[in-house]
Amino acid sequence: MTNTRLDRYSRTTRLLMAGLVALVPLATAAAWQSTAQPVIRPVSPSVRFQQAAQQQKTRDDLQQSQLQQQLHNAVQDTAKRPSANDPRALEQLDKAQQAQRDRDRAAQQDLLDRQRDQQNVQPLPRVVPKALPTSAQGG
Repeated sequence: MTNTRLDRYSRTTRLLMAGLVALVPLATAAAWQSTAQPVIRPVSPSVRFQQAAQQQKTRDDLQQSQLQQQLHNAVQDTAKRPSANDPRALEQLDKAQQAQRDRDRAAQQDLLDRQRDQQNVQPLPRVVPKALPTSAQGG
C-alpha cells in the first residue's frame, strides 16, 4: 500500500512539474510584452513641410479655379446683355454656363480627390520596439 501511495504522489508531482515547465515560456512572453512599449517616431520636419506645401498648393489651385469661375460668370453675364430679348439665346447661354459650372465643379473635386489620395500615400511613422530584456534574449 505504501508503494502505490508513493507512485501516485510521484505521478502527481511529475504532472505538476510538467505543467509548470509548459507555462514558464508563456509567462515569460506575457511579462515581456507588458513591459516592452513601442516607440513611435514623430513625423520628420521635411515630411511635415512637404505636406504643408501640398496643402498650400491645393488651396492656391482651388482659389485660382474659383477666380476663373467668377471671371467666366462675368463674361457670361456680359454676353447675355445684347440678347436679353431672345429667349432661345438666353436658354443656350444658360445651358453653356451650367455646363461650365459642372466642369469647374468636377475639376475642383478632382483636385481635392488627388490631394486626399496623395496624403494617403504618405508613409506612416515607423513603430520601433524597445530593446529586448536581457532575460528574454538568452532563451
